[in-house]
Amino acid sequence: MKKNQGWALLFILAVSAVSAAFCFPGAVNRGITAVNAKLPFTIPSMAEKPFNLGLDVKGGVRLEYQADLNQIAEDDRTEVMEGVKDLIERRINSYGVAEPQIQIIGENRLAVELPGIESVQQAIDWIGATPWLEFSELRPEEETQKILDKIKEMEGKTSEEIAQISDLETLFDEQGNLKNPYFMPTELTGKYLKSARFDFDPNTNRPVVELEFDQEGAKIFEQVTERNVGKSLAIYLDGFAIIDTNGDGQIDNSDLYAPNVNEKISGGKAVITGIAGTQEAKTLVKRFNEGALPVPLGEPISQQKIGPTLGAVSLDKTVAAGLIGFLAIAVFMIFYYRLPGLLASLALALYGVILLAAFKLMGVTMSLAGIGGFILSLGMAIDANILIFSRMKEELAGGRGLAAAIEEGFVRAWPAIRDGNFTTIAVALILFFLGTSFVKGFAATLIWGILLSMYSAIVVTRTFLRIFSGTRLGKAVWLWKPLF
Repeated sequence: MKKNQGWALLFILAVSAVSAAFCFPGAVNRGITAVNAKLPFTIPSMAEKPFNLGLDVKGGVRLEYQADLNQIAEDDRTEVMEGVKDLIERRINSYGVAEPQIQIIGENRLAVELPGIESVQQAIDWIGATPWLEFSELRPEEETQKILDKIKEMEGKTSEEIAQISDLETLFDEQGNLKNPYFMPTELTGKYLKSARFDFDPNTNRPVVELEFDQEGAKIFEQVTERNVGKSLAIYLDGFAIIDTNGDGQIDNSDLYAPNVNEKISGGKAVITGIAGTQEAKTLVKRFNEGALPVPLGEPISQQKIGPTLGAVSLDKTVAAGLIGFLAIAVFMIFYYRLPGLLASLALALYGVILLAAFKLMGVTMSLAGIGGFILSLGMAIDANILIFSRMKEELAGGRGLAAAIEEGFVRAWPAIRDGNFTTIAVALILFFLGTSFVKGFAATLIWGILLSMYSAIVVTRTFLRIFSGTRLGKAVWLWKPLF
């Protein structure tokens, strides 16, 4: 075995071993636990990252809405739908739903998939609630301190001990929500906001956000700004700060966008300055308009509930179908192509493990359609090997030696492998960009599967063939020739 072939084999085995450990960390951790019991030191366990399972596998709720865009200008409809999608996604995430899938279909339809949710009505209630935009002003210092003292007094106490604390009502508002220690709501809310738009300050060329309130809102805004000159106004949407100001990638109560009030503002128009950049300003505009002009969604036009039992049964059947398909391919390859078929089957098994690890690492959602794309890519991976072996057969029949036949077989098969795979990738890309969520899942797994299948055929199978052709098995010509 040549030195470079040895390094190639070592690389393939290392990648496969790491991929297998990443795919099945539970088995690895059990082995680590057993080893740790016999060692004087401790080997750390692997972090266990689960596969992202789709709605049809994990179970959950799928809702489809049709937005009423009659009152929205045609040029603004795409932006409005993106705003609604963003708002619903933020709201669903705030309820702790893992991996929600929200997609705009056509011009005015919105599909929402919520894995793990069992109640259709609960999902409808979450999505259908009206967005709530509110402007909050600073609390008096003594009130802030009182709330902070009560919060500190509650730290480390049991629920029974907390119930004994006096004057707990200072911590909660009329709806029973914990008060913000620093800001309190004003009478100014999103229902008075007519619009928000993005612009640039003509003097500084810095991005600004322009707000316009309706007639009643203009009066309230004037009163609020008059009593808060030199102070800040915090802006919240659905109880959370309207923009990620601390840079942690999350919109939550650790964020606070609180523009300063420089003077009393009359006429119902205001300009927010001091914004960090263009993207932040555009995000502010979108979220202001979400709170001010929510697009009516009404009741869902279709709803579907998939129980976890049905999802598990579907997954079991799909996995069983994949295993049967793999075994059928392996039996055919070994029976017809003999030793090259055995090596190709081994390469195919390693390919499957590496592909699953790639899906897990990238966070690909494994729906039934996605799993179907994965299984189809297995078939396409072996197809490349069949092309190579057919060319090898022709070279051997022409009198070439085994090593030369292997190299020439790969060279002659490559154009057909390349053209066939890249044509399929082109079609899959069209499905991905134009299809619905299920079609996207199928296309995504198929694309990655095809790309890695070429690695399996050109690198893994080729390395195995080169190594074995240099052993005693290489002299047994009948092992390398197809059955017919």
